[in-house]
Formats: sequence, structure tokens, C-alpha cells
Amino acid sequence: MKLQGSTTAFDEKRAERFAEGMAATLNSGALAVMISVGHRTGLFDTLAEHPGSPSAALARAAGLEERYVREWLGAMVAGRIVEFDAERRTYTLPAEHAAFLTRAAAPNNLAVYAQYIPVVASVEDDVLACFRAGGGVPYERYARFHEVMSEDSEQTILTVLFSDVLPLAEGLAARLEAGAALADLGCGRGRALLRMAERFPRSRFVGYDLSSAAVAWARGQAERLGLGNARFLQRDLRDFDRSAEPGAFDAVTTFDAVHDQPAPLALLCGIRRTLRDDGVYLMQDIQASSDVAENRDHPFGPFLYTVSTMHCLAVSLAQGGDGLGTMWGTDTARAMLAEAGFGSVEVHQLPHDPMNAYLVARP
Repeated sequence: MKLQGSTTAFDEKRAERFAEGMAATLNSGALAVMISVGHRTGLFDTLAEHPGSPSAALARAAGLEERYVREWLGAMVAGRIVEFDAERRTYTLPAEHAAFLTRAAAPNNLAVYAQYIPVVASVEDDVLACFRAGGGVPYERYARFHEVMSEDSEQTILTVLFSDVLPLAEGLAARLEAGAALADLGCGRGRALLRMAERFPRSRFVGYDLSSAAVAWARGQAERLGLGNARFLQRDLRDFDRSAEPGAFDAVTTFDAVHDQPAPLALLCGIRRTLRDDGVYLMQDIQASSDVAENRDHPFGPFLYTVSTMHCLAVSLAQGGDGLGTMWGTDTARAMLAEAGFGSVEVHQLPHDPMNAYLVARP
């Protein structure tokens, strides 16, 4: 068989393999939505706590409607995530699956990331319009993105912030213990900054973010916790290379924030400007290559390119930005840091976190 206009024979076996892969993709995409539902409702946690239970008992334990729980369980059984005893009509989440799907499994709870799929899908029409007319999608169109990012950060970074992340920047923890000034740029809801402000009461912390809603949430938390050493300000960082106060900070951090900035190089230049000469910049961002050919075997490649298209690229372009994209790569990051005036850059990875790179830059 040949397709019209094709000069090569149609490979039936290759076509069958592709069709089978597409069917698996459709099932996986559907399961991602159901995994998000299972996480948000607490059903995975309930299953882990009540193995071998019928749907009615699971619904009662979770405080949910049984008919919806039963249908959701159908998807989990068909997806080989939950085991079903047909004789007893009971459901069990295997311990090996619970190790990647429950809140108790953090930082390995992959169900947290499944939430990104329905969140970015909610702006599909907006992004399609951008494909045709250009431009981008503003932050405020993403109703739950900051909430999901906050939970992502909670388990990926905050669970190991003091044990693994801060020690990557040698001497930083000791400096904060003694009393220093630190800025977190693109801080979102400010969870990392709040943790540091609690841990290091002698230091002063300030967080900047474009989202007024995220900043308001962070301020409320700081007030509730009585953290007078933490401030949060709504700020557009695209002119940070000019507006940053020279030598104001001993340290600057960014957590998953640089690649979706409208002017990432200006941000990095501003970070260098606002750092003291003996200061340190700690950046967490995506572990990837700048060359798509090198990302073909990336364990989260399709996921990260999707999030980039549907969010990170779109929010940057909505501000008239560069549209750097999630997969900008550590090689581009190194080059931009050098251009911004940093003399040394170290790239680290943590064993529990294959998705991210941690860069330590010094003047």
C-alpha cells in the first residue's frame, strides 16, 4: 500500500505499532486526569489506609459520593493501578503503587504532577488562538497553576530544602544562620521563603512575584506565622537589570522561575547586580538540553514540552517576552549566567529529583 504522493511503500507493521502506541497514549492521558482526581479527593490515601475495601466503604471513608468513586475505581482497575477482587468486590492499592501515588510518599508522589494535565488543558482554546494569531496567555487564566506549583515545590524542594538544596551553595546556610539578606524571585506562594524565614530568624527575606494573588497568600501566611523577617511584594521583573538595587543581597534564589520570565537575561543580569561581590545565586530549573535531539530520551520529555507549550511559553509571550520555554536547557542557562556576569557556575542534580537541575552561580 502507498499513500497518495508517497514514494515509499506503506509499512503496515509500523502503522500497527503506531496505532497501538496512540491507543496507549489516549489511555495514559485519560488516566492522568483520573490520577489528578484521585489525588485531589484523597482517594489514593484512603485506598492505602483501607486495603481490600468495597467502593461503598471507600466512599464513606473519603467523604465522597459512592457512584462517582465506583466509576473512578473502574478507571483505576482498567489502568492496572488498583487491584480488584472480583469475588469479594473489593479494591486494593498495591504498596508498590502507593509508594508513588500517596501524600505519604512525598517527595515521590507522582500524582502531584498529574494535576498539571487538567490545569493546562483548561486553557486549550486560548493556546490554540495563540497558534493562529501569536501572543500568549496571561497568568490569571490559569486558575490553579500557582496552587499546583506550590504543592509541587512542597514535595520536590521543601522536603529537602535544608538537608540537600541549600547545602549545594557552600556556606549559604551558615551565612543565613548568622544573619543575611536573601531575595527569592518568582516566589509564587513563597513556601520556600517562609521556611527559610522560620529557620533563620536573624536573616531578612523578601519575595517578588508577578501574581498579586500568590503574593497575598504568602503575606497571609507570614502574618499567621508571625514572621516579621519575611516580606512579599508584587513585582514585574522584566526590568530587573535596571531596577535591582546594587549589592542589596547576600543571596538570591529562584525556584522553577527563570524560564517563563518575559526577559530571562534581564532577570539574571539584575540578580548579578543586586548580589554583593561575595554573594551566591541558587537556581532550580528544569534538567534538560537546549537541543531537542538530546531530549528524545528525557524521562519526562513529552510532559515538559507540553507544560511549556501550554503554560511557560504562553505566559512569557503574553508579556511580550522572549518565550524561552521550559526546555531551555542547562547549556543555555550556563551561557546566560556567564553573559550576566557570573564567574563560576556549578550544575548539580539530586538523586530524588530527575526533573530538575540546581545551579550555583557566584560573581
